[in-house]
Formats: sequence, structure tokens, C-alpha cells
Amino acid sequence: MSRLASAVLVLSLGVAGCGAATGSATKNTSAAKAAGETAQPSATSTPAPAPGVRISTDPTELAKALKSTTTALMTAIDGWTTGQPPQDLVLYALHQQRIYRAMARSRTLADATIRLLPKRLAAEARDNVTAIGKLLSMARPISAERRRKMRLAEPPPARQLRGHMVAAEKRFGVEWEVLAAIMLVETKFGRVRSASSTGAQGPMQFMPGTWKQYGMGGDVQNARDAVMAAANYLKASGAPGNYRRAVFAYNHDDRYVDAVLAHARQIKRDPRSFYAYYNWQVFVLSTKGDVRLTGPR
Repeated sequence: MSRLASAVLVLSLGVAGCGAATGSATKNTSAAKAAGETAQPSATSTPAPAPGVRISTDPTELAKALKSTTTALMTAIDGWTTGQPPQDLVLYALHQQRIYRAMARSRTLADATIRLLPKRLAAEARDNVTAIGKLLSMARPISAERRRKMRLAEPPPARQLRGHMVAAEKRFGVEWEVLAAIMLVETKFGRVRSASSTGAQGPMQFMPGTWKQYGMGGDVQNARDAVMAAANYLKASGAPGNYRRAVFAYNHDDRYVDAVLAHARQIKRDPRSFYAYYNWQVFVLSTKGDVRLTGPR
């Protein structure tokens, strides 16, 4: 179905989450209304880290950084009721993403760090590290020339995307969290506009033949049409009765399935995770390591 290109695979590997933060149902509801056109400030007690700040390799320091960053990120999400995400929220999400990427590259570091986390954040960390690690194992470095040719753009508003996913769940019975996880993995919620190396297109990365069968006459580049088609395809492939089979049909690799379901599990654990994931940036692999293509500089 989607056949992720190596470049797009790596885009999904930075992770964010919010297990450590506590929040009421009211806060979750207000966060679910986030998005729009104008930014607003958010109040947090922890200064937002600079985009390239060093990520510690000491488990004690890393656990402390993950806890404080996650708490600050969730506070920023709780206060984000309209407009584009405020800059501090974007910076917290990027820092958390980079922490999880570092943990995913070292099982020893990840295990030692997770042991120091509170229970709820530890569950989030295990899922995020699992997802990133699985996808990293599928990825291959891409050339500088190909990076230059990648088409990137700002994603549609978070509230709008979530609305499409909830509507698709109501129509096809496919959980919106699974649709969100797939969009995260495939294109970072539409930040990547290029077709994959195998010809998959749009924010949900459909192959042309699959789109013709399940796209219901829509536009593969349109976020709403793509989400509806993905739900249609997943329903035909076994969801909601068997999500593993349905997601495997989307991309025939068990590592991909594990990653998608881990991200979906975290969104179910705390719906605010959708807004954290929405603010993750696009990374690709080069022969010299990670290259970040989007986000603050």
C-alpha cells in the first residue's frame, strides 16, 4: 500500500509524548480544540531548550530532562487553545523528540533512563522508543541531492486534521488514533509533500492503484480525502477487528506495524499526545547522521 521511502521512514522517528504530565479531562478537551491561524503565548515554568542543545548520555540527567520537558510541553499544550502552536511548545516538542531519538539508538541508555521515570512517563517512553527503534531499523541514509529535492510544507492545522480523523472513525469505525499514528509515520502530518521512491503520494502515502480503489473519487493530496481513504482501506483490510492485519496491509513490515500501534497506544493513553506528535519535526538520515529539515533554527 504505502511502501515508505527510506527518507520518509526516518521522518517519523523523533517522538514526543506526554505521559509524565497530569491533566484533567477539561484540559484534554481544551487541547483538542487547538489550531487556527494566529499564534498565542503559553505559560510554562521551564525555559524552552534551544533547537540544538546537547542531549545528555547520562541516564540520570536524561531522565530529569525528559520529565521536565514533557511537563513543560503538556503545560504548553493545555494552554494552546487557538492559533498556530506557540514557539515554546514547538521547542519543547523538538527537544523531547531529540531525547527519544537518542534513547532509541542505545538500548542500554533507554533502559537505564526508563527505570528512573515515573510509571506513566515510563510507559510512554517505552512505546516511543519502540516506535522510533523499529522505524530506524527500516531506514537507509539518503543523499544530499535527494534531500534538496524533497518538497516540504507547513502541515494543515491540528484541529482540522483531528476533525478529519474523528469523522473517518465515525464513518468507517477505524480508531482516529491509528489514523493519526499512520499520518505521523508517513509524512509528519503532511509536512512531507514529495512522493515516495516507490510512487506513494499524499499525506497518507497512497500508491496510485490503491488510491483508485479506495480513494472514493477524492484528491490524494487533500488531507480530508486521504484520511477518509485510509480509513476505508484499513476497514477493508481488517480494522477494527484486527489492527495488526490492517496496518500490515498498509505497509508489509512488522516493524512498521509495531511503530504505528505504539504511537496509537500513546495517543489513547493521553489524547494530548496527538498535539505533541503534531509538533515533531522532519528528520532524515544521512551518511553522517541525522539531518533535521523542518522546525526552528
